[in-house]
Amino acid sequence: MAIENGSAFLLKIGDGAVPPAYATVAGLRTTQLSVNGEAVNVTTKDSGGWRELLSGAGVRSVSVSAAGIFTGSDAETRLRGHALSGAIDAYELSFESGERMQGRFLVTRLDYAGDYNGERQYTLNLESSGAVVSL
Repeated sequence: MAIENGSAFLLKIGDGAVPPAYATVAGLRTTQLSVNGEAVNVTTKDSGGWRELLSGAGVRSVSVSAAGIFTGSDAETRLRGHALSGAIDAYELSFESGERMQGRFLVTRLDYAGDYNGERQYTLNLESSGAVVSL
């Protein structure tokens, strides 16, 4: 497996159309993806002392966090609007290999910060709502 460039790990936001067209949230410096799953324990006294889990059961979710420099792009403006309204929308994560993941997400956190002589920075967190698919 080849090493992939971190700058090619992009977060994109949909335009609200069906099907959505995606625009890159500009100015991202770091992006992180976490796939989370909850196990359903089906251990019985017949399990021989070993825990048994039920395949395909439980709750799965995807969390995304990112940080970057504010550029005032249309994608950032749309993302900020979703953070303020609590709207869920389509997002896409794309990787250098060409793999993509798409799903609907809620902006659960959007922070802005800036120094007197520096650029305005932001951090954000997204939580999935529904299935996230790998393309």
